[in-house]
This record gives sequence, structure tokens and C-alpha cells, in this order.
Amino acid sequence: MSDQDALTPRVIIFRHGETEWAKSGRFTSSTDIGLTPAGVAQVSSASAKFVGAGKLVDPCRLALVFVSPRVRAVDTFALLLPPASSGVGADKVVYTEEITEWNYGHYEGLKDQEIRLLRKNGGLDKESEWNIWSDGCEGGESKQQVTERLDRLILHIKETQKPYMRGEKPVDVLLVAHGLILRCFVKRWLGLSIDNPLPMILAPGAIAVLSYKNNDVDKPAFHVGLAPPSEE
Repeated sequence: MSDQDALTPRVIIFRHGETEWAKSGRFTSSTDIGLTPAGVAQVSSASAKFVGAGKLVDPCRLALVFVSPRVRAVDTFALLLPPASSGVGADKVVYTEEITEWNYGHYEGLKDQEIRLLRKNGGLDKESEWNIWSDGCEGGESKQQVTERLDRLILHIKETQKPYMRGEKPVDVLLVAHGLILRCFVKRWLGLSIDNPLPMILAPGAIAVLSYKNNDVDKPAFHVGLAPPSEE
């Protein structure tokens, strides 16, 4: 990665740490459920390794932080960038429904097979298996609704970063949210439909980095890998 690439604005996404429902495979959107001890340890470890001056998440380079207002995301953010020590002012932090988890509606708290049985008993999915990416959730959000709110957020981010594509000012953005919605965000960032069959894994407490190719706001991309900062 060239020095100029290192200055290109980035969007860093971070999934909240483990919860009991995530651990057991239950679909969790609006339900407020806290982190497990293992989840706290995941985020604390990530903070120690990746957050700080010259590290992957450098608080001095953050222009905005978008956090889901669900407690598991709020607690994750507080562990990842402790307010007292990170230096990220409250004026940069936005708690927003735009990056909350996909609203699962009637499927909240259910496991995958339970949802499929519920839909089968309701006379659905006779010709093909249920696919949340394309079919959405009964009583919850559709693919189009999720797309629209993510596109609003992406537009906001691009408008913030566009004037500084060559590092004239540090304008990295951090998102702290949930597994499915962040994978949807990646697809929309790349200009793909959220039902595009791009296989992705984003484990609890995982971090990933998006950016732009050739310092061009119209060429959003993702980092397959990042070279660690050189030690001086």
C-alpha cells in the first residue's frame, strides 16, 4: 500500500461483541441484549490491538462515528473507544437508526430453521427456500427499505469524505453495528444489490476496512488486506 493510499479516506466497520442470542443463532434486531463476558473480552482485545495513534483505528483520523443505538452496539463502542481516553469528542458520534440491524419483525428471537418452519406452515416458500437478502421479514423490513436507509448513510459519508480524497484532512469514518446490516452496508458500498450472492463472514467483534480505489469517490472498494504501519 502506497503512502497516498494510506491517506485515502476509509470507512471502518466493527461488529459488536458476542451476545447470548448471537451465540445461540437467534435473530436479534430490536431486542436490547447485552454483551457476554466473552463479548466484552473480544472488544477489549480489539481495542488494545487496533485502536490508538498510528494503529488501524486512529482516533485522531476519525471525522465521524456512526453507532447503532442498541445496547450491544453502544457498549461495544464504549469499550472500543473509551470516551475518557480516545479523544473522540461527542460532537463526532452519531447514534442512528440508519445502521441498526435489519428489522426481523415476526422472526425476532427465532433461529433459522424455526423461521423456515414458520414460513412453511404459513404457506410461503413453495417454489424456493427463504432468503432474507431478497425476501425480507414478515412484519419487519424489506430489502428495499434496508437499501434505502443504507444508501442515505453512504451518501452522507461520501459527501463528508469527497473534498479530502488525497488526505488533505483526515476524514475516516467508523461504524459500530450488527452482523447482517454491516454485510448489507458492504454490498451497497460496492454498488451491489443487497441480495447479491457475495459470500461474507463478519464474526462478533470483527473489524473490516472499506475505502476508494485511486482516490476516486466514485470508485468505492474494500481492502482485501492491509499492511501494518511501519515502526519508527
